[in-house]
Amino acid sequence: MAKRRGHDAAETDRRMRAAALRLFARHGYAAVSMRRIAAEVGVQAGALYTHTPDKQTLLFSLMAEHLRELLAAVAALPPAQTPDARLDQFVDFHIRFHRARPDAVFIAYMELRNLSPGNFRVIEGLRRDYEAWPEAILRDGRAEGVFVVPDPKIAAIGLIAMLNGINTWYRDSGRLSLGDVVEIHRRMARGIVGAGAAPA
Repeated sequence: MAKRRGHDAAETDRRMRAAALRLFARHGYAAVSMRRIAAEVGVQAGALYTHTPDKQTLLFSLMAEHLRELLAAVAALPPAQTPDARLDQFVDFHIRFHRARPDAVFIAYMELRNLSPGNFRVIEGLRRDYEAWPEAILRDGRAEGVFVVPDPKIAAIGLIAMLNGINTWYRDSGRLSLGDVVEIHRRMARGIVGAGAAPA
C-alpha cells in the first residue's frame, strides 16, 4: 500500500510539473493559478501543496531543472579539438537540445522577471554557466587567430539569441529539415565570428 501511495505521489508530481510547464508557456506565469494547474492535473488545488509550497517555488524548480539538465548534457559531450569544431558542436547542440524543449526554453528566458530576487540569482548563475561555454570557444578562437571577435562575451550572447530565435519560427512541416537549419546556422555562426563558411 505504501509503495502504491509513493507511486501515485510521484505520478501526481510529474503531471503537476508537466501541466505547469505547459500552462506557463502558453498563458504566462502571472495568468496561471495553482487552481488552474490542479484542474489540468485533475486534483484539488490543496493536493498540489504537498508537492510544492507555492507557485513561485514551482516556477523556480522548472527553470532550474531545465538549466541543470542543459549543463549536464553539455558536460556529457565528447570533446571537440579545434575552435571551428567546437563552434560547430555548440551550434548543433544548442539548436537540437532547445528545439526538443520549446516550453522549458520559453519559460527559462521569458519568466525571469517573475522570479524572486534569490531565485533569480540562482537561475542567472546557471545561465551564465552555460554562456561561459560559447564564450570560451570564441575567446580561444580569437587567441589562436581563428576568430575575429572584439568581445567574446557579447558575441556569445548574440549567438545564443540568434539560435534561440529558431524555436519561434521553425516547423517540422516546413521546407527545411532540422539538419538543414543546423547547417545553415553553423555557417552563419562562422561568418559572424570571421571564420568563413563551414566546409560542405
